[in-house]
Amino acid sequence: MRPHIEIIDQQDYLWHMAEFLHGEGQARQRNLSYDEEDGSCSARIEFVTDWGRPGGVHHAETEWYILEGQVQLGEQTLTAGDYWMAPTGVYTPAITVKAGTVILFFREYGDWGFDITDRSRDFVREDQFLKVHQTSKMPWIPVELGSPMRFDLGGTPVPGLFIKMLHRDEKTGFYTRLIKAKPGWREHPLAHHPCYEEAYCLEGGFEYNYGEMWPGTYFFRPALIRHGDFTSAMDEGCTWIVRSDSDLVDWYTDDARVEMHGTPQNYGPDFPGTAMPRLLQPVRSRSIGPWEDPAYT
Repeated sequence: MRPHIEIIDQQDYLWHMAEFLHGEGQARQRNLSYDEEDGSCSARIEFVTDWGRPGGVHHAETEWYILEGQVQLGEQTLTAGDYWMAPTGVYTPAITVKAGTVILFFREYGDWGFDITDRSRDFVREDQFLKVHQTSKMPWIPVELGSPMRFDLGGTPVPGLFIKMLHRDEKTGFYTRLIKAKPGWREHPLAHHPCYEEAYCLEGGFEYNYGEMWPGTYFFRPALIRHGDFTSAMDEGCTWIVRSDSDLVDWYTDDARVEMHGTPQNYGPDFPGTAMPRLLQPVRSRSIGPWEDPAYT
């Protein structure tokens, strides 16, 4: 199980040596989230030098989304915004990467194992194969036409959202997709899901109950964590890459609120020599600095 991570900027993570076997060259990674039980990982990887690896098969479902630079996957040249995915055991052709390339890397249900070979493993399902997308050439599809996600309480699709489906497992519903919200799009009730949900903000931003997201921020949310009251940036909307381990089902909570009541025991004006607790300013992160909250100014 991965821990609940809500709004972390990738700059706040430490660099580690990239978890690649049989590769030639140097790469480093910042782990966005990590499952210490089965090796699943989401990371941002930077290739410090030119890098390459022969063809073979991964021990885990593996996905690359290219943020910057160039990747040569077999005969296909991929650049910023492009994507490829290899299910466990499916043959992946030789790959070369130019220095300075940056990717989002996702590994599911396994560790960094990789075997050099010229064919897929025998146990691969017949409906699984290498997927490669030049996403700039894919159209944005309105959610109501291309996705089971984001329906309101009456079952009507929420307008203003568009998707590019990059990967979906027909048996499990596991998916990876790009989502774009138009400027000022809003979904007001809190929602939770029977599946996990993770996202990395690519462009624009939005506000919700946990705070604000901007490019480079990330969350990993286990099943059943309530979140919401989303509002995308008024000037440019928001685009993010989203993954979930099954088809997303929204369970809504409207009129949500949290209330705390109690009687002070040893502080305040009724207790000599004490004072009311003073709110301390929380620190956003070492790289971003303090929260900008009027309550603390």
